[in-house]
Amino acid sequence: MSTPRIPPPLAGGARGADALRPLLDIALGALREGATARGGPLPAGGPEAVAERVRAAAHPVLPARGAGPETALRTLIHALTEGAADPAEPLCAAHLHCPPLAVATAADLAASALNPSMDSWDQAPAATALEALVTRALAAEIHHGGDALITTGGTEANQLALLLAREAPATRGPVRLLTGANAHHSLTRAAWLLGLPEPVVVPAPAGTLDPAALDEALTELGGPPGTFLVAATAGTTDAGLIDPLDDIADLCAAHGARLHVDAAYGGGLLFSDTRKGQLNGIDRADTVALDLHKLGWQPAAAGLLAARDPRDLDALNHRADYLNADDDTDAGLPDLLGRSLRTTRRPDVLKVAVTLKALGRTGLGHLVDQVCDQAREFAELIDAHPAFELYDTPAISTVLFRPAGATDHHIAQVRRRLLTEGTAVLGRADLDGRRWLKATLLNPHTRPGDLAGLLKLVEETAAAPTTEAAAAAADRTEGTTPR
Repeated sequence: MSTPRIPPPLAGGARGADALRPLLDIALGALREGATARGGPLPAGGPEAVAERVRAAAHPVLPARGAGPETALRTLIHALTEGAADPAEPLCAAHLHCPPLAVATAADLAASALNPSMDSWDQAPAATALEALVTRALAAEIHHGGDALITTGGTEANQLALLLAREAPATRGPVRLLTGANAHHSLTRAAWLLGLPEPVVVPAPAGTLDPAALDEALTELGGPPGTFLVAATAGTTDAGLIDPLDDIADLCAAHGARLHVDAAYGGGLLFSDTRKGQLNGIDRADTVALDLHKLGWQPAAAGLLAARDPRDLDALNHRADYLNADDDTDAGLPDLLGRSLRTTRRPDVLKVAVTLKALGRTGLGHLVDQVCDQAREFAELIDAHPAFELYDTPAISTVLFRPAGATDHHIAQVRRRLLTEGTAVLGRADLDGRRWLKATLLNPHTRPGDLAGLLKLVEETAAAPTTEAAAAAADRTEGTTPR
């Protein structure tokens, strides 16, 4: 008779913490060593070099006999960290991709260890109660008496907003979406996914939705009240601009249109006493998308959809007897299936709740003000530099700029060279018929010297004689394969 194998330890239970402790020491060591080996915001060498290093670390992906937890953790976490674009590095500033707070990440570890599934109360008793408290508190930041759902981010929140508009009792016939030319691509995609008519794209000539053009579009379309959904943006992806929400809300009221505000980026301004006025009118929206893995410093995912009228959420009600049988809900067990289109979902609320309790409104508002002030300082630095052109004063924490006199093609080359060398991570945006480099500042630990260093690095790279075309020509001259 063979001796039974002892299964690997679990993360939960009374002994779970003891099993995790030595493994966490290994994981944390690999994170530290991997970041040191990377030595900057991004791994050098480009996609192929990174992929080759990962292949070497992961091979074989499914061995006949396992290497053991210590080796697996150390090898793969080191490889992933060494090959990461690390938003905690000040020169990693391309996207709306924040460095998560340590306290939020620690809470996320606890959520993973406990592994509640937020689709029935008997799988997540305490997490169910905590989610109800946190979602209502955050909804109250926008709408008095409103409610909110946890989502994976702005894309899911936007999809849910369109679904709720389609199913709202006041809706008369197929909903027609009107969205600015500056809006996030997920809105158009959500309309396609839900089988709605092709959205009407309203001009945004200055980077924000034009109220006069919206009024004209709504007037020309006609139709009874409840036919249209207008989607405004509070924090565009390209430039961080905020649509005139009050003016748009006035037009929606006049035309009987429903209003959704995609505040995935700009919603964090609500925590700042000095900047929340930029969102005047957001309380008049029927639904609002928020992302706390942007200006909330949460590990992804941490999104919300806030609804002014909680009854709108009734459209999501769904019955599955093994999760929310009638007699169970009649007996007082909370029904969670109407809180999401997903069934199994993580308790993402825990990290949010811990962060809110740890920092409070003042602490979060201070972080928001820090990164917005950084953006202003960086913009002033660019504007005063003769070798650069600034797009405009930043509305939130996104700064667009370009080397003076550079072609769009050369700007793209500069960005790719920085990426390949692993020295800086900048985004790109095409606005007003021109290409811009984009710095999205979400790291409150960034210092003025970091910003000056970033600008100097871009200046030197832009002035360097070697371009992609020249490098390819050199390769051909040497008889090698072009890079």
